Amino acid sequence: MKILLVEDDKTIASGLEYSLQQDGYWAVLCHDVASAKKVLTEDIDQFALCLFDLQLPDGSGYELCKMVKERRDIPVIFLTVIDDEVNVVMGLDMGADDYITKPFRVRELLSRIKSVLRRYQKPSQVRSIIDIDHVRINTLEGKVHKNGTEISLTALEYRLLLIFGSHIGQVLTRNQLLEQIWDVAGDFVNDNTLTVYIKRLREKLEDDPGHPTLIKTVRGLGYKVGD
Repeated sequence: MKILLVEDDKTIASGLEYSLQQDGYWAVLCHDVASAKKVLTEDIDQFALCLFDLQLPDGSGYELCKMVKERRDIPVIFLTVIDDEVNVVMGLDMGADDYITKPFRVRELLSRIKSVLRRYQKPSQVRSIIDIDHVRINTLEGKVHKNGTEISLTALEYRLLLIFGSHIGQVLTRNQLLEQIWDVAGDFVNDNTLTVYIKRLREKLEDDPGHPTLIKTVRGLGYKVGD
């Protein structure tokens, strides 16, 4: 799997290139906007993901993100020392899928890469209609019905339900859910927040939220929907 890495700090770039290769990725390294644009113009179809430093000597990662998103629907992760909400929101509004603030641990970056790549693989596995007992999910319309009555869900509640609906009969750990529910709007979902959203889903979809039969807790493991 080929990744385009654009980072002007050559020490950081070399370390990241080595770590990506050790994890099984084929890293293509550029140090500025000009060389990255040349690579993207010639070989954009070869890349599965892009890692862009925000501050580059001849421009910014924003330019590269815009170029990528106009040509292909592949994930972009920003590397930035700017822990600033305005800059982060700007990048996400441009279509970036995630960002990570320097300094960061390489294992954290690799985990983010895997999580983003999984998100891009999910849509092809989602059916247009998913039935779970008395609940029906219409993925084409983004609507959920309980016993024929439409239920209003927030974007994050819907995404969580869709994850369960795509893994009927499987036990999903809390870590697996957290990895898949990262909000592209930039809101990190932590363990406590996940508990709250599962509680909200149960209150909206279960006949008896205190004794759930739809989203079942599997002690010591996680959660399960369906048999």
